[in-house]
Amino acid sequence: MRKKLVFSEDLTPGGNPRLLIQQLNQFRPEPENVLLVGHEPYLGKLIALLAAGNTSLEIDFKKGGLCKLEAEFLLYGRCAKLVWLLTPRQMELMT
Repeated sequence: MRKKLVFSEDLTPGGNPRLLIQQLNQFRPEPENVLLVGHEPYLGKLIALLAAGNTSLEIDFKKGGLCKLEAEFLLYGRCAKLVWLLTPRQMELMT
């Protein structure tokens, strides 16, 4: 499988998470795994939206942190399971 890098204005701090979710769903059924790279507070709010259904859940997403969500299909709202959330320090201790 060929790896592809795609940029989206909807992954920036002023981006629209609803449009980002639509863009990600256009890639289905491939790729099976997607890595999103962005900044806070946008990523924490996106994680909260997908895992809890709203952005009021506070996610302490550290700079350089990594999070895994699992979802069959992305929706604007609760659709994913938060599998793990790692800080840079925790990842450093694993090496």
